[in-house]
Amino acid sequence: MLTPKTPRLPEPAIPDDVTGFELDRSVKNQLRTLSKENAVGVGQHLVMAAAFLDTDIEAAQAHAETAVRRAGRVPAAREALGLVHYRKGEWAKALSEFRTARRLSGSSHMLPFMVDAERGLGRHERALDLAASPEAASLTLDERIELAIVVSGIRRDLGQFDAAVVGLQIPQLNAGSRQPWAARLFYAYAEALLAKGDEDGAVTWFGHAASADLDGETDAEERLSELDGLVLTDLLEGEDDVEFEDDEDPDEEEYQGEDEEPDEEEYQGEGMPDRP
Repeated sequence: MLTPKTPRLPEPAIPDDVTGFELDRSVKNQLRTLSKENAVGVGQHLVMAAAFLDTDIEAAQAHAETAVRRAGRVPAAREALGLVHYRKGEWAKALSEFRTARRLSGSSHMLPFMVDAERGLGRHERALDLAASPEAASLTLDERIELAIVVSGIRRDLGQFDAAVVGLQIPQLNAGSRQPWAARLFYAYAEALLAKGDEDGAVTWFGHAASADLDGETDAEERLSELDGLVLTDLLEGEDDVEFEDDEDPDEEEYQGEDEEPDEEEYQGEGMPDRP
């Protein structure tokens, strides 16, 4: 007696203008192991997963899971699902998918994400060991910069603020750079300086990050405004040290409150780094 096939789960809709051919050549090469019909379908779901990653994470997950169901041994499908879990902060699931993708492809290009997932799980020493593994030598320049950003964040988590700063003092830390990674690198360096207590340096590099952030990838402008506000508050707090002649005392009503401390709730945690 034949066992009936399990019915295919409903799949998320694909817009008519999405063909699957939008994928880069390396991913299309992976899809050649599938039948032509399946390759087209999986490719379409991978395109949609990437398209929704920043705007609708649940939709991205639906497409990525469909791609994995249809092509579980295609590395790009596992990477797509891993990125969804990564964006959702589901570190263990993300790490599992990235490991599977690495095993299937033999490539370590997702190493920065794997290191950051270990960080998210609170396994900082394991994350640092992975970052220093031989696989890191095979990364491209862009990937090495992403890894350096993650490692700097780990050093901040561990209270190793000098190491967090030094780890980003690489040749690519050039304020005039407009490479795709420039804004993220400058932002991470500003965070490291701020954690170390160098507020002036942090202001400078948040400014560089804002200038380089052409796509609004970071909140560098907001951080810069916050720090400028703190500097202004510090200056105002120092005004009560200025001595006036008796006939030049400022009106009490006019200056009331200028030397008050900033609200603790408002400023609590400003120095905490966002995950790179």
